[in-house]
Amino acid sequence: MPTPSRGADRTEAIMRTALELGQEIGYAKLSIEAIAARAGAGKHTIYRRWPSKGALFLDSLLSLHESSLDYPDTGDVVADLRTQIHAAVDLLANPPFGPLFRALVGEAQYDPQVAAALNERFITPQAAMTVARLRTARDQGQLSPTFDLSLAMSILSGPLYFQFLITQEPLTHAYVDRVLAALFTGMGKPSEPTIQESHDK
Repeated sequence: MPTPSRGADRTEAIMRTALELGQEIGYAKLSIEAIAARAGAGKHTIYRRWPSKGALFLDSLLSLHESSLDYPDTGDVVADLRTQIHAAVDLLANPPFGPLFRALVGEAQYDPQVAAALNERFITPQAAMTVARLRTARDQGQLSPTFDLSLAMSILSGPLYFQFLITQEPLTHAYVDRVLAALFTGMGKPSEPTIQESHDK
């Protein structure tokens, strides 16, 4: 029976091989058999740990993302969002993470287990951190008391994923800044009452 350290080394070697092959031949052509052959591991050894190619690929890809993209809290919510989202798009816009993550999202459309794991381990935690930072800013009076946290999260992430997954245009810091400006111009700060609202009071 392998020792824990040997088992961890074998797991790391298999995941590293999955990423290397994914980069070389593309996710569509990737197979457990090919990974096993290059890693020097038995196919059944891999299947005991990962039930599918998608599950292995997800674990392998998220191993590149061990540190969370935590938000700073400088007291300026817009600056803090800009810092964190710039870091996120840098991760997504460049190999190896970006192209492989796009392939993983594609696989999630066909494999419910991969979709659930991707949401649980990556998308949901990142969204929760964004909402938590916005909530803190709202509680501190930086944002309107009626600021819709979940809608703000959708407005922030929707354009980024649309550009990354659908149009596949480059994700840039300038684009992030435009999205932030649109969000906070539209719903970020408590607004003065309009003339009609003043008359109604």
